Amino acid sequence: MGMRVSGARAGTAVAGMVYAITAICSPPIHAQPFTNTGPMPIGPDSVPPTNLVAPGPDVIRPPAPIPLPVAPLPPPAQVERSPTAAIPPQALPAAPVVPAGQVALYLTARFGRDMTTIPSGIVWRIYPDRPDNAGAMRLVREDKSAAPTMLLPPGGYIVHASFGMAQALKKVQLRAETVREVFDIPAGGIRIEGKVGDARIPSGQIHFDIFKGSQFEAGDKRALTQNAMTGEVMLVPEGTYHIVSHYGDGNAVVRSDIRVQAARVTDVTVTHRAAAITLKLVASNGGEALANTQWSVLTPGGDVIKESIGAFPKVVLAEGDYRVIARNEGRSFQQDFNVVAGVDREISVVAQ
Repeated sequence: MGMRVSGARAGTAVAGMVYAITAICSPPIHAQPFTNTGPMPIGPDSVPPTNLVAPGPDVIRPPAPIPLPVAPLPPPAQVERSPTAAIPPQALPAAPVVPAGQVALYLTARFGRDMTTIPSGIVWRIYPDRPDNAGAMRLVREDKSAAPTMLLPPGGYIVHASFGMAQALKKVQLRAETVREVFDIPAGGIRIEGKVGDARIPSGQIHFDIFKGSQFEAGDKRALTQNAMTGEVMLVPEGTYHIVSHYGDGNAVVRSDIRVQAARVTDVTVTHRAAAITLKLVASNGGEALANTQWSVLTPGGDVIKESIGAFPKVVLAEGDYRVIARNEGRSFQQDFNVVAGVDREISVVAQ
C-alpha cells in the first residue's frame, strides 16, 4: 500500500508519485506519520572536521546488499510507533583478549535510540584527535564490518561512521579498559522507478536526481546524487527530499517531494504523462525519410525543447502541443502536432 503525492507540472504534463515504505532490517519499527519538520539530525552535536583525509570518496551506495522484506507496510498515517520495550537491547559480545600496549575499541551502529542495529553497509574510519604538522587528520584505521573491534594504542581518536550519505562522528578517549561506542545513524533508503500509465519505463530511458529538503524551500539546491537509475537503493539521512525525474532528454521532467524514515526503504513510483515521438521528413506521404535533416521541436510560444540531426530522431515529450521545424538542403518545413500521454507515435513532415 502507499500514499499518493501530487507531482509538479513539467512542461504541460501533470505527474503523480506513489511511494511505499518497507523495513531495512527486522524486527520492524512502525512508521511515523508524515511531518513537515524537515530532516532529522544525523550525528552528534559537534560539526565534523573538514580536514579528515580518507583514502577515497565516501561510499554513496551500500557496498553490500541490504535485506529487504517484500511485504509493504500500511500507509504511514495509519500506524504508530511500537513501544520501545518491544525491542530487546542488543547483547554486546565479550571483551577480546587485548595485547599489552593496546586498547580495544568496540563499535556498533543503530538506526536510532531504541531501534535496531544496522546490519551491513557501514564504513568505519578512525583518525587521531589532533592534526599532523600539515594540519590534516590522517586516517589511522578503516573497517567495513558491521560491528568491528579495533585494537589501538592509548590516546584520543575521532571515529567517523558513514552509511551511504548518512554519517555520524564521535570523539573517544582510549586508556586501559575496553571502550564500547554505539552510533545512532537515523538513515533510510530511496528506491525509484518511473511509469507512463501502467507501463514501466525501461531503466536506460529514465534517471533521477535527489535533493535535500522540499522543492519549495529556499537554500542549497545542489543534488545529493545525480543520474540515479531505476531500482538502486540510495541511503540518505532521515528527512525530506525532492526527486527530479528525467524521462528521455526532452521536457518530460517531474518533481516530487518525499519523506524518508529511519530503518526503512521508501519505494517511489514516478508517473510521467509523456510519450516518445519519432520524427521524419518525407518528400510525399508514405515516402522514405530524408537524411541529413536538422530538427527543432518548439512549444507553441516558440521555446526550443530539442534540436537534433538525422533521418529518424526520437524525442520524449511531455503531454501537450508542439511545433516541429525540419531543415533540409536549405529549405525549411514545419508542422504542428499534439502529444498524448502514453501514445508513442511517428510524426511525418512532408517537404512541400
